[in-house]
Amino acid sequence: MDISIVIVSYHSQPIIYHCLESLQQTTWHDLEYEIFVVDNARETDLAQGLAAHWPEVHYISSSNIGYAAGNNLALRQASGKYWVIMNPDTAVEPNVIWELYNFMESHPRVGMVGPSQYNPDGSKQDSCYRWHRLYTPFCRRSPRLAKFSWAQKELRRFLLADADLSQCCPVDWLLGSFLFIRAAAMRQVGYFDERYRLYFDDTDLSRQMWHHGWQVIYYPEVAILHNHQRASAQLPWYRIFNSWAGRQHVFSWFKYLIKWGPGGKSHVPRGKNI
Repeated sequence: MDISIVIVSYHSQPIIYHCLESLQQTTWHDLEYEIFVVDNARETDLAQGLAAHWPEVHYISSSNIGYAAGNNLALRQASGKYWVIMNPDTAVEPNVIWELYNFMESHPRVGMVGPSQYNPDGSKQDSCYRWHRLYTPFCRRSPRLAKFSWAQKELRRFLLADADLSQCCPVDWLLGSFLFIRAAAMRQVGYFDERYRLYFDDTDLSRQMWHHGWQVIYYPEVAILHNHQRASAQLPWYRIFNSWAGRQHVFSWFKYLIKWGPGGKSHVPRGKNI
């Protein structure tokens, strides 16, 4: 098996069907692939819809065990040489899987690669970053802090404003909405850390990759659509504890800090590419 694709769903109808439709239109060439859908909400109509229209999909019914654990549930059954983690609100262009497969085949030290990502209106999303510093989340969330020059400088650092993102390059971490992962690397680092129920699982995985000697690469030559609506991002920082998603974001941030600490050596070269 060449490719194993995992999509974790939590009340993701009907948008997950657009995701699956994009995979049907993918140019697979001679690649063998399998698709897993992990249903963390145990929706009967999702199971029925998949059985009726996508019988080839491996459906896994689960309780709400969290995003990281949901992915691991499928990954431990996956047999592909490469694993693709997709959010249900993403859609791929026909050439994305093939291009990333060939890139990974040609770069054996790359553990994980991610494409560029775009909003439905065609605007580009931030999807690769430097490591967080202790105050980075506050700079991102507080309009008042963002007015200060030091906060603006921090956000430019975090969002790689000084890097050439028009070309393939190493980055500290990739947004987890779409990840193309070498299975051997993922097994070595120990899968997703299931202590993160939501958020920071992608940052942690990237950190694990670098820690074990694998490169994390941003590959802008192909792109995906990401209909991104992060619940916690819709709240100002002082109201974040009012929502479940906001609380999970904070809890995951604390878990990440305890595990890795703030900051860290960046792997982003200035003005260089792979």
